[in-house]
Amino acid sequence: MIDTAQKPKRRRRRSEGALGVSTKKRSVNYRQLRNPFPPMEVFSADQIGNLHENALKLLQELGMRVLLPEAREVFKAGGARVDPNTQMVYIGRDMVQAALASAPKRIDCRAGARQQDVVLELGALVFQAGAAAPHATDLERGRRPGSAQDFREYTQIQQHYDVLHMLSPSVEPQNVPTHIRHYFTTELQLTLSDKFPFAFSRGTPQAMDNFEMYQNFRGASDDEFRANPHCYTIINTNSPRTLDIPMAQGLIDFARYGQLSIVTPFTLMGAMAPITVAGSITLSHAEALAGITLTQLVNAGAPVCYGTFTSNVDMKSGSPAFGTPAHFQASLAAGQLARFTGLPWRSAAGSASNVNDVQAANENQFGLWGCLMAGASVVIHAAGWLEGGLTVSYEKLICDVEVLNMVAEVCAGADAGTDEIGFDSALSQVEPSGHFFSAPQTMERYSTEFYEPIIHQYPNIGLWKERGSQDANTRATEVWKKIVAADYRPAVDENRVQALQSFIEKRTAQGGAPPES
Repeated sequence: MIDTAQKPKRRRRRSEGALGVSTKKRSVNYRQLRNPFPPMEVFSADQIGNLHENALKLLQELGMRVLLPEAREVFKAGGARVDPNTQMVYIGRDMVQAALASAPKRIDCRAGARQQDVVLELGALVFQAGAAAPHATDLERGRRPGSAQDFREYTQIQQHYDVLHMLSPSVEPQNVPTHIRHYFTTELQLTLSDKFPFAFSRGTPQAMDNFEMYQNFRGASDDEFRANPHCYTIINTNSPRTLDIPMAQGLIDFARYGQLSIVTPFTLMGAMAPITVAGSITLSHAEALAGITLTQLVNAGAPVCYGTFTSNVDMKSGSPAFGTPAHFQASLAAGQLARFTGLPWRSAAGSASNVNDVQAANENQFGLWGCLMAGASVVIHAAGWLEGGLTVSYEKLICDVEVLNMVAEVCAGADAGTDEIGFDSALSQVEPSGHFFSAPQTMERYSTEFYEPIIHQYPNIGLWKERGSQDANTRATEVWKKIVAADYRPAVDENRVQALQSFIEKRTAQGGAPPES
């Protein structure tokens, strides 16, 4: 349960400007974004078709090892050939084609507030912060195992920024026992945020607990809960070609109850995948198709998102590398295959840097642009990720949100009407060699025309020194601390909060729900 020693402040959060020096008002919408960039291709259409054909051949002839007996039975009932001795499942192309036909091409995700709802489809652009790290770090407290406090604070920061559309599982709260950890994370997401939340796939008992908490807190009937997803999970295959017990169970549970699974093979070129982009993406595509097929066999029409997270390893150390040219190319190829299937899809940014430095910025932005150019519907790990996912950084989260906000500004496009051209209000008002500072158009728009940065500053070096010579990292520290201290939360029904806490108390007293493995 949430620590109630800190009395909740049930107030709507303020705009970002409330925490900075500026009180200027700008009309922006960072919530429902569309990708304005034309998709970039790395392979020809014929080559993409060949990758898809090889993925189907892989599933039919080489198969997937599926460790969960129930999942093997589902595949068998759907027409797959199953070897119970080796746990191998051989999935025919007709099964995959049927799954792609029944999987929805548009998914309407229900958040706590309607303005926070998320639509997943090709062309949509949804950002999520770095997720599932075992450690957290910031400049004041240093690197440490993830804790309940870190999960709380990370959720507060995610709620604050409109450009982070889905809640991520951020950091593992390792000081909360695993059999009750899902109560803690779900309660925090429901009471500190009104965004689309995450639920771990750690066995049916925990999934059923989570579904009951989400459904009751949202006041949804059984039919309403199953009609649209009210939470999502991430399903990772164990590459190469293995679907383990909790992940397979998660696919079944979430499909059965109409909740969203994002199927994401994690394939690193040269390690658990072929060393080439084409080979690794073929493997990733096959594994994603296997997971998607399982969801549709359980419940045709169940919401499922095609996913990929393919990069390379450093061949000198074997460590994961992100934001590399190979990572960029793999994202482009995955986007082509996703468009080939017609499904909404997930890609990822991220960084392997150990600290929030120029390497971290370069890697995250290069990976992000790979996702944007590839047309990803969901960009996961878009902000805050370090060490290849071993750590989430508070300062990096703020620094990366700055970039996401600027991308959101670009998504809004630019107008070129009479008022924007400003022939009468600007061009005709200024003589040759003059300036436009005092032109009527400038005076009308100076406080609203340009993006207002979070941590970026533009003073000359003298003024910068007078202000303390603070770098972006230091300024980011002050930003996240103010957000956490303000503790602004969405309005919630206190009766539902009490009912949620009563449910958690009862289930905790009954022993909770240990994760299944």
